[in-house]
Amino acid sequence: MLEVLLGLLIAVSIGLTGVGGGTITTSVLILGLGIAPEVAVGTALLFALCAKIPAGLIYWQQQQVHQQTLARLLAGGVPAVVIGSFLLHALKSYRDVVLVGIGLIVLMAAGINLFVTLIKVPSFHLAPGWMIAGAGFIGLEVGFSSAGAGALGTLLLLNTTRLSPQAVVGTDLWFGLILSAIGGGIHTVLGQFDLWLFLKLTGGGVIGSLAGAWLAQHVSQRPFRLGLLVWMMVIGSHLVFRSLRR
Repeated sequence: MLEVLLGLLIAVSIGLTGVGGGTITTSVLILGLGIAPEVAVGTALLFALCAKIPAGLIYWQQQQVHQQTLARLLAGGVPAVVIGSFLLHALKSYRDVVLVGIGLIVLMAAGINLFVTLIKVPSFHLAPGWMIAGAGFIGLEVGFSSAGAGALGTLLLLNTTRLSPQAVVGTDLWFGLILSAIGGGIHTVLGQFDLWLFLKLTGGGVIGSLAGAWLAQHVSQRPFRLGLLVWMMVIGSHLVFRSLRR
């Protein structure tokens, strides 16, 4: 029952704030339920995948996914998410190292989100070649921690393309969706996945995603987003400090 409630609350926060599901889910599973980091990452990736599919289909139907840009992102992201997934598998015996890595990635993802939310970032344009390199970095951290595709992917697209805001969101959503499918599939094959936990999270997530989407139309998202990002930075720091104190 607790897992169903967590899935519901996480999905509500995703729908209301737009903050990535992998970042929140992995942290909650490790700190709240004591799940092994590699299992938490694998389960969070597939949970995030399910949470993103409905919105992804809507953006695709509305032709707000730029397929050429998506192909470039995947050129860098797919090999990297494979490497990140196997890297986590190779290091899973070094639990403290893994916790530090995941904690730092959560801190970075939350920090960038918070910075972009609070401060208007000056516009700058990078050469298209940076897109593949940036996508590779994002894929690596998604495979290792399940976090990062949302904020960093959006920032990358805003500064390497001239896509409309809607196309940026739709293209990045599909980028994260595909990375989650590949990374989650690899973790499942490696035995780093809890099916029963996933089903309970998803059971609550279905209701939560609908509730979050409804709330987003009726309340201001900014206060909730800021509060959630600060909380994510706290739990990211906690992951790091807890491993260093061992």
